[in-house]
Amino acid sequence: MDELGVRAAALVARCPGDARLRRVGTSREGTPMLLLSVGHGSRQVLVVAGPHANEPVGGATALRLAERALADPRLTEGADATWNLLLCLDPDGSRRNEAWLQGPYTLGHYFRHFFRPGFREQPEWLPDGPDDAALPETRVLLGLQDELRPFLQCSLHGVDVGGAFVELTRDLPGLSRRVAHSAARLGIPRELGPYDTLYWPALGPAVYRVPPPARTGDLAAAITEAAVDSTWFHPQPHGTVTAIVEAPMWGVGAVEDPARPADPDAVLRSLSRTLRHDTQVLEDILVRVRPGLGSSRDAACLLAPVDDYLLVGPGLADSWDPDVRGAGTRALPELDTARLTALRLAGRRVALRTAGLLHQLITASGQDPYGALPELDRLIDLWCADYRDGCGARWIPVARQAEYQARVVLAAFELAGRRTGARPRSGDSGWTARATVPMHRE
Repeated sequence: MDELGVRAAALVARCPGDARLRRVGTSREGTPMLLLSVGHGSRQVLVVAGPHANEPVGGATALRLAERALADPRLTEGADATWNLLLCLDPDGSRRNEAWLQGPYTLGHYFRHFFRPGFREQPEWLPDGPDDAALPETRVLLGLQDELRPFLQCSLHGVDVGGAFVELTRDLPGLSRRVAHSAARLGIPRELGPYDTLYWPALGPAVYRVPPPARTGDLAAAITEAAVDSTWFHPQPHGTVTAIVEAPMWGVGAVEDPARPADPDAVLRSLSRTLRHDTQVLEDILVRVRPGLGSSRDAACLLAPVDDYLLVGPGLADSWDPDVRGAGTRALPELDTARLTALRLAGRRVALRTAGLLHQLITASGQDPYGALPELDRLIDLWCADYRDGCGARWIPVARQAEYQARVVLAAFELAGRRTGARPRSGDSGWTARATVPMHRE
């Protein structure tokens, strides 16, 4: 977290006439929230890094975009544009993830130090609507959206295990082709049926439209539909198109496999059975250890997402199980290998995040009278091995993650600019002339 501010300040010191850094607010724990702006155009771009605490790559992407905008006047003067880069939306949560950020970049190390707050503590969401936004970080973002009235907003997200994809509040024709080109060049799999977009219309391979809300009462649908109660849609009255750019930390090739399995229902039954079993095991551990966890603020921060995941797990399993799904439940889309892999990754993710958070809770309490830590270590190792050996998950170097996100943002900038009558240029012609990622530094 501190490094982001230091690097942004150094950039401003190097280019004081073209770049500015200002404090736009303060987090719940008193951390400054910084906005880096490049250019002096009348048309505003807003890039939001760190919307989820465990997704740090957006900060590196934001700095990379600032460097590009400073180096290429076609992105600023030539497009009458100003780039506004919020360096981190959830700095307090991001700081809690610093234990794994220095490496080693293994799945076990990541999940044992994973942190993401409970749903109501995630600043990108608006569970009570914009007028009653409770979190100061949320109010900062809403204020920036209303101040800047951007023609483009990009929210930089990271998938821990899976593939790359983009979600849009309005179609940007041609973006899917740009995503495919950038992902292929950087060796990043595209997720062709992500769990997040299970019920959303596709605008092209790995690009999805965030739909208007439709309250069905179905748990799996409701989770994805909750996205519309978010800061993604708040600036839409200003003419803003929002692009949510997802880049994977560990890539899985099967998330772009269109083959149809011989018996998808059998796969669904297996996934549902596994998720129910894993959730029950973790719930039993929590019941045993909860009395000894204490009532500190740190314990409460870790328990909130544990309770969320344990609540969601069985409902997800029921929503996937062909033997349980009711007549009034929304039908699943056609299930190819890509979508079934995404569901497998999602179920495993719920269990691993819960186990990692419980591991931290017990470690922080300083006592383990029920011997839960060895059991959690065994489960984390087993489930990470399933990701690594069963799903083929492989680490994608940070430079590639950030470069992929930067290219997608620049493509969205060009395409959104066309809609509003401007002629921004992303510098595509230079992308194939030479390697843009310093591979020897990865």
